[in-house]
Amino acid sequence: MKISVAGVKKEYKNGLTVAELVEAENVETPQYVTVSINDEFVKSGTFDTTVLKDGDEVEFLYFMGGGQ
Repeated sequence: MKISVAGVKKEYKNGLTVAELVEAENVETPQYVTVSINDEFVKSGTFDTTVLKDGDEVEFLYFMGGGQ
């Protein structure tokens, strides 16, 4: 299947979960990443059971604190 990861089209096996994608993409500090699929946030506790579908658009987001 083809999915878009951070705007780049990529080919992955059918049945890929969000957790598997996070690992395959070597996401830094995966415990702090927020994932959106087609502009909808995925609950972090469901990464193992959320299966991606052909044509999905996935983004990895990090919320940063700080400022003045």
